[in-house]
Amino acid sequence: MKVMKFGGTSVGKPERMHQVSQLITKDKEAKIVVLSALSGTTNSLVEIGNSIAAGERAQAKAQIDKLETHYLSFIKDLVKKENAYQKAKGIVVEHFEFLNIILKISYSEALNKDILAQGELLSTKLFSVYLEEQGIDHMLLPALEFMSIDIHDEPQVTSIRSKLSQLLQKHKDKSMFITQGYICRNARGEVDNLKRGGSDYTASLIAAAINASVCEIWTDIDGMHNNDPRIVKKTIAVEQLSFDEAAELAYFGAKILHPTCIWPAQQQNVPVKLLNTMQPEAAGTVIKQEASATGVKAVAAKDGIIAINIRSSRMLLAYGFLRKIFEVFEKYKTSIDMVTTSEVAVSVTIDNADNLKNIKKELEPFGLVEVEDNHTIVSIVGSEIAQTENVLSKLFDALTSVPVRMVSYGGSKHNVSLLIPSSYKIQTLQLLNKGLFGLE
Repeated sequence: MKVMKFGGTSVGKPERMHQVSQLITKDKEAKIVVLSALSGTTNSLVEIGNSIAAGERAQAKAQIDKLETHYLSFIKDLVKKENAYQKAKGIVVEHFEFLNIILKISYSEALNKDILAQGELLSTKLFSVYLEEQGIDHMLLPALEFMSIDIHDEPQVTSIRSKLSQLLQKHKDKSMFITQGYICRNARGEVDNLKRGGSDYTASLIAAAINASVCEIWTDIDGMHNNDPRIVKKTIAVEQLSFDEAAELAYFGAKILHPTCIWPAQQQNVPVKLLNTMQPEAAGTVIKQEASATGVKAVAAKDGIIAINIRSSRMLLAYGFLRKIFEVFEKYKTSIDMVTTSEVAVSVTIDNADNLKNIKKELEPFGLVEVEDNHTIVSIVGSEIAQTENVLSKLFDALTSVPVRMVSYGGSKHNVSLLIPSSYKIQTLQLLNKGLFGLE
């Protein structure tokens, strides 16, 4: 059995849903198909929730009506037969009646999670109606019956495996299942979600739970590219990556794959394929346990980085100094991306400014604290870069005109990371494309 996940752009138009139905019926292998919400829907639902939270009920009503109009238009081109259209219309009306009822209820975070869940519930139910119209045998498998997170918002892997196994065994006469990405239940049994990018996470968790033959992630780009195709003119898809290489790229900015997607598949050694719904014949990228070769595979960039420098003459040989520094970030649940040290200073980077003011205040007793924002981490990723000849010389020869603020090298065999001012990001990616890959 395999897992196939389709993102918002892959199901964002009726003709795209039609194409997805062709892709999932191309082979006879049993499969679980994971769908995201239609493109733009989650953003609209976030806006609706924000309006309700702000007490702007009239504005929320207008936003709900606009989204409902979009869905009513969508189903006209999705299905052709009258009975299928009426069924699809009934689904749309039901979910938007729910959203309109919410307008009369006091806002809460739990209620907002219910709002956000509507996108995936709608996309899967409407896709199921279309498959039914086409005579394609399948079953709708509600994610809320098996996908769950604990009090720390981490997936309950053992429970997911057990519940999903029971559901599949109960319906062993079926070979195709449609389910929702992103949504789940929390430790209180309430509707919740796996945060942004969570549909990738859902697919990987399911693939690990069933020991799938493969986890296919279908998007609108033909695999992981060696550089950002939105910025660099000439890029190429990477044929194969190791799980470690893919995890580094996803964490440091490669948009095609959510960072959390790698871990579950890696634990069960389930290959992950990144494929293009618009070009299904393209080979895409396969992610496996082993790397295809040593050397640089790709470059990724992560924006919104803040550099914090703590300078103190007392640091020299001071036992426990670094521990005390890191405890401040732990206290405010703020992750650190990069770290460099000298005899009198520690520099770290973070990508979350929510608690920056408090962090800075608590660091000040240790020394002079300087904060610099508007930075970007550029990561050069590949297998055993540290042992690969001439990588560092090519890297720094290419960037003689770029002011590099920090360098992280040696902490991972697969990654060299540079901190640069964000204004140099485009130039840096273009220079690396030429210097490392010979592409202009």
